[in-house]
Amino acid sequence: MKVLILCTGNSCRSQMAHGFLQSFDKDLQVFSAGTEASGKLNAKAVQVMSEIGIDISGHTSDSVSKYLDEKWDFVITVCGGANESCPAFVGNVKNRVHIGFDDPSHAVGTDEFIMSEFHRVRDEIKEQFYQYYLENMKGK
Repeated sequence: MKVLILCTGNSCRSQMAHGFLQSFDKDLQVFSAGTEASGKLNAKAVQVMSEIGIDISGHTSDSVSKYLDEKWDFVITVCGGANESCPAFVGNVKNRVHIGFDDPSHAVGTDEFIMSEFHRVRDEIKEQFYQYYLENMKGK
């Protein structure tokens, strides 16, 4: 089963979701991409995932154009707030899904508050992606 997780910058939320989904099932082929890929991962996203034993430091931030000619079982968008528009994926897809999250990289305030936002969003991604995996992907 092939899954593409799509966002705008492909540096934070989509990378965390990619890490979680792969940790749930090693047999899934999971990729992530962005419509305006930053080319690098958000260091705080890498840190909060590492804290729970998931290493995403080797992931790459790729443009969605890299994946347009492939067939996908699932394309999942993870954009969140009202100021963000989710990218549309025009490739060959069986299931298009949106599971939105706030972007913790936009958090402002103290270092403690910013990190708490990364932890909150990480935990939300884990919970919602695990539920989606159990209901729609496991054993299929």
